[in-house]
Amino acid sequence: MTGAERAHIRSFVLRQGRVSSAQGRHHEQDMPRWGIPYADAPLDLDRVFGRPAAKILEIGFGMGETTAQIAAAHPENDYLAIEVHTPGVGSLLKEIAERELVNLRIVQHDAVPVLRDMIPADALSAVHIFFPDPWPKKRQQKRRLIQAPLVRLLASRLAPGGIVHCATDWEEYAQQMLEVLSAEPLLENTCDAYAPRPDYRPQTKFESRGLRLGHSVWDVIFRRR
Repeated sequence: MTGAERAHIRSFVLRQGRVSSAQGRHHEQDMPRWGIPYADAPLDLDRVFGRPAAKILEIGFGMGETTAQIAAAHPENDYLAIEVHTPGVGSLLKEIAERELVNLRIVQHDAVPVLRDMIPADALSAVHIFFPDPWPKKRQQKRRLIQAPLVRLLASRLAPGGIVHCATDWEEYAQQMLEVLSAEPLLENTCDAYAPRPDYRPQTKFESRGLRLGHSVWDVIFRRR
């Protein structure tokens, strides 16, 4: 694969966010145990988690509260969570320690090379992408995560019957998600258009506040053919 083929527009900007003492402490002491370094080599996910189980990938978990809730509520599944920002990684590591979660691992890296280089074909039961940066300005929209090349890559990493579940509170981005996912031949919509929020996706505090203010949230759930 050439350098040009491997190049992509990043959907994030690394900012110098403040890392709290607790986040920094957990990042330093727990990342060696629960973190997986990026490597240009496929992962044996059953070996990573020490068992065969459904493997679910989350891209961009923010501060990690929702990720930890989902993993705690579904111990039968294994979760691989990707995030680039250190405060969020430290926060999720704190949740892992406090909740004593054993079914959750973290990769602190750009999601595209992780998917491309580390996740084998047909390895995932689901992919969660909840509230990605909407990059609302017209000139920024090329940075949006949900674009055809990424969706094609996601579909190839899903096992047949696996799902990709996106959620956003930006209507125009929801429309783009629906259009891009609908255009991928390997995927089919599980609903006529948008899906009701499934029970496994808890409402975030931000989402609940927005709903009280009359804002809407759109879930888009597609299945691998």
